[in-house]
Amino acid sequence: MTKLRLAIVGAGPAGIYAADILLKAEKQFDVSIDLFEQLPAPYGLVRYGVAPDHPRIKGIVNALRDVLDSGQIRLFGNVLFGRDITLDDLKKHYNAVIFSTGSIKDAPMVVPGIDLPGSYGAADFVSWYDGHPDFPREWPLDASSVAVIGNGNVALDVARMLAKHADNLLPTEIPDNVYQGLKNSPVTDVHVFGRRGPAQVKFSPLELRELGELDDVDMIVYEEDFDYDEASKAAIASNKQVFVIDKVLTQWRARETGNASRRLHLHFHAKPLEIVGTDRVEAIRYERTEPDGAGGTRGTGEIREIPIQALYRAVGYFGSPLDGIPFDEKRGVIPNREGQVIDDNDEQLYGIYATGWIKRGPVGLIGHTKSDAMETIKHVLNDQANWWAPAHPDEESVVELLRTRGVEFTNLDGWHNLDQHELGLGEAVGRTRVKVVERDEMVRVSNN
Repeated sequence: MTKLRLAIVGAGPAGIYAADILLKAEKQFDVSIDLFEQLPAPYGLVRYGVAPDHPRIKGIVNALRDVLDSGQIRLFGNVLFGRDITLDDLKKHYNAVIFSTGSIKDAPMVVPGIDLPGSYGAADFVSWYDGHPDFPREWPLDASSVAVIGNGNVALDVARMLAKHADNLLPTEIPDNVYQGLKNSPVTDVHVFGRRGPAQVKFSPLELRELGELDDVDMIVYEEDFDYDEASKAAIASNKQVFVIDKVLTQWRARETGNASRRLHLHFHAKPLEIVGTDRVEAIRYERTEPDGAGGTRGTGEIREIPIQALYRAVGYFGSPLDGIPFDEKRGVIPNREGQVIDDNDEQLYGIYATGWIKRGPVGLIGHTKSDAMETIKHVLNDQANWWAPAHPDEESVVELLRTRGVEFTNLDGWHNLDQHELGLGEAVGRTRVKVVERDEMVRVSNN
């Protein structure tokens, strides 16, 4: 019987779901799947892109673990595509490859002063507080007044982590260096800016509710932002998610404030114009906006300024190019048709596929990743006539290749070792988990 040897580059949810969907699909051939991950541990943004105080993520991790532990997938961690293994290598050992490398960089933001010292990308901050091994252990938390630009879930995650008292994070898997950094933060005010109104935000009701549950943090909203136009009223009346968001904000408007040691301000209808400062960030200057009657906003000409000492840009993620693979520099994705990678002439590159954020851009939730993977897998199955014909399809040949190159890779057993080690570290101090942060230590524990 024909056998499909498939490589998947990226062991986050997109890659793991693609593997699971392929294994469960109706097919006339056997399947052998190898997952390659540049980090020593799997799960991608679920481990390194979600705030540690989100307990619901545990359910997603459990589902991903079940797929990996099915015994039908091999994991090669600590393997960087383009350095440790190349596209030419994959063609020699596999029939096809799916890239599911996600988007981990911050999308660019063009505003005067955005590059001043004290201006940070939200993605970098998230990687720091999630203990990503490739980011510095220290973070400059020296500002009392901080701005966060963006009205999506990442913006709220960043704002919540900045405003939340560090002791309230101790039950989570927050790394020790992150706890100490947040514990010593002098922050008193976090300002979140969005250019549109409360009925047009991109964050979810759950994310918003979590802000209102912060201990010793006042939620500050401004009455001028709630003079809804007809389109906003219609959205509240017809969309359950918008309705719930408006309900939560309405409750906050009635709250008494002034007793908490920290404040989290939500500024709607606020379009950033300039980050003010000479040697570092000193203020944010913005223009008040209003609805334009067509679902967008327009400027009012009213300019305001709020003193700040730090700024976080949470305006989206952006993908990174991969050696030998086409890349759309404007969108930060691999150009493709329903997951089939295409070249500059719009011609399909047989054997090469994409799924997840590197395929469609950084939009959608975990559920979208599943349907996205289904679309890609459909084409992998249907393209059998155009699969690569590998010279060395035997499974051990890849292991030998990595060993010959001196790649200190980790495997699924190694991940189990690291997982148990981190849980043990947490149990010793009464916490769920304490993450191992240093890459070398992750590899050592995994391969011990």
